Amino acid sequence: MNKEFAPLAADDALCFPCGSPPAIGEWCEVAPGVHWTCMPLPIYVPTINLWLLEDGPGVAVVDTGINSNDTRQAWERLFDGVLRGRPVTRVLGTHMHLDHIGLAGWLGERFACRLWMTRLEYLQCRMLAGDSGRGPSKETQAFLQRAGWSEAALALNRERANTFGHMLWPLPESFRRVSDGERLRIGEHEWEVVVGAGHSPEHACLYEAKRKLLISGDQVLPQISSNISVHPGEPDADPISDWLDSLAMLRERVSDEVLVLPAHGEPFRGLHARLAQLESSLQRALDRVRRGLDRPRRVVDVFELLFARQIPANDIGLMGLATGESLAHLNHLQQRGELCTETDQHGVVWYRLTPRVTESLVRDNEQG
Repeated sequence: MNKEFAPLAADDALCFPCGSPPAIGEWCEVAPGVHWTCMPLPIYVPTINLWLLEDGPGVAVVDTGINSNDTRQAWERLFDGVLRGRPVTRVLGTHMHLDHIGLAGWLGERFACRLWMTRLEYLQCRMLAGDSGRGPSKETQAFLQRAGWSEAALALNRERANTFGHMLWPLPESFRRVSDGERLRIGEHEWEVVVGAGHSPEHACLYEAKRKLLISGDQVLPQISSNISVHPGEPDADPISDWLDSLAMLRERVSDEVLVLPAHGEPFRGLHARLAQLESSLQRALDRVRRGLDRPRRVVDVFELLFARQIPANDIGLMGLATGESLAHLNHLQQRGELCTETDQHGVVWYRLTPRVTESLVRDNEQG
């Protein structure tokens, strides 16, 4: 559920030139010295794509998969098979989500290689890992109560420990920071770091302009759109503005001729068309929320406006994802001056359109 479908437009379908994904523990070459491999995931998408870049005597690894027996076994098949004993020279993490960074520490220990990632992603990962095993904080419970969670759901959440660290091999205690605009020499080629936000705070893409390649991580996916959420630690954040700004930035800085190498789905061409689709999908979602606020609603009441499936109140993980994404839409509209809020006697926040926006929608309906 942490990915919302954003369908391909029929009139500008993307091109997928690389064929089917390689089997787990195998790889295929998508450009000279650029290898595609997949790792299994036990979550809402079945696999993650990793990219292995020729780097002198070994390979630089972009993203790692989660810390699980299945993933480590898949890596062992790579080491014993196609890598033929060659080392990992460095690990580059696009961002701090567990499917991307879960085995960075394991690879670093095994090959005595460094982790390269942006500062915010590294520090946030360390912070969340430090909270593992603890129950939810008072601030988290208050965040969910304001969103309209029932007492039963709040009680279930109190029983949950933070499990972030369970799928994360301990990160190294030092790292090599990468920054937006920096150029990294990897093997015979130079890759520019292009940093986006919205899905995560400082997500690094890698752009090789000469050969027209973009390793996009979760910042651009071909058939699903990444979860954009507000989290309890920053309840007033507006990640949708960050996401939209990042889409515009990618359109400006990265050629439309690139082969996009995403974290999920197949490599594709048609970057600018996909950026337009992602923006259009998000604007349609915002409009559904806007039109659904013809009466006061809580965050949990917005689920039905955004998600095709029912969100069960006893599925706490799914409830948390839906809450974060729904609040992201509401915060964005509120910061645009389109919403006002009231807090009831139970501490629950109710959202409604401002009179100005309501009048505008009424006029649009009358004219339409």
